[in-house]
Amino acid sequence: MRKLIVVLFLTLISQTSFAQLFSKEKILNNENFDKDRFSYGYFLGFNNYGFDFEYEEGKDEQQIQVEKGIGFSVGLLGNMRINDYFDLRFEPGLYITNRDLTFPEEYFTDLGYTYDDSDLKREVKSTYIHLPLIVKFSSKRINNFKPFITGGVSMSLNLNSNENNTQDNHNGQFRMTKNTYYYEFGFGIDLYLQYFKFTPSIRGVFALNDELVRDDPNEGPSPWTDNIASMKSQGLFINFTFQ
Repeated sequence: MRKLIVVLFLTLISQTSFAQLFSKEKILNNENFDKDRFSYGYFLGFNNYGFDFEYEEGKDEQQIQVEKGIGFSVGLLGNMRINDYFDLRFEPGLYITNRDLTFPEEYFTDLGYTYDDSDLKREVKSTYIHLPLIVKFSSKRINNFKPFITGGVSMSLNLNSNENNTQDNHNGQFRMTKNTYYYEFGFGIDLYLQYFKFTPSIRGVFALNDELVRDDPNEGPSPWTDNIASMKSQGLFINFTFQ
């Protein structure tokens, strides 16, 4: 269903804008579009989050399997023009995603842990309030489109982190930190339409801090967290911005 929506959306945009975008003349209504000091917009998109694990010594051969899901993103855009080539952007958004973790059976057998199939898997649902501060470097406008690259830093608040939950994996609760810090970079293209600017973009985000909350050692050894040295999110964003 998501793929069908994307295809229909892109088809609609292409039908209304193809002739304008690749004509030899600029769209006159947007000739001075980028001259405003401040501009605003919103975005819709998709995200694909995973995890980058580092393991304790001797455990890197038995790796945790991560099944990624396609999530949905929505947010706002505030843009400050610095000059013809540089902009500073703030893009607060809501990112909803899901990841499934499958733990190796060796983690349990090595500890003499009695387990069943439900112990081997954890569903990690995350709802992030993502707050990036981005520098945008654009090329010179060519007719009705303008490529660019972006880079910046960001932080997010995970509303489903379970960080303060007193129960842990021994009770089926996988816990993560609430706050995460990232660096990110990407690229895209501004497409100048008759009444607005449409911008598809792709961005990679990479967490800087360990997000795993370890299980309570008073509950005994943990096959879920004891073997992990660090767990950091990595994500791919595909956004469609209207400005």
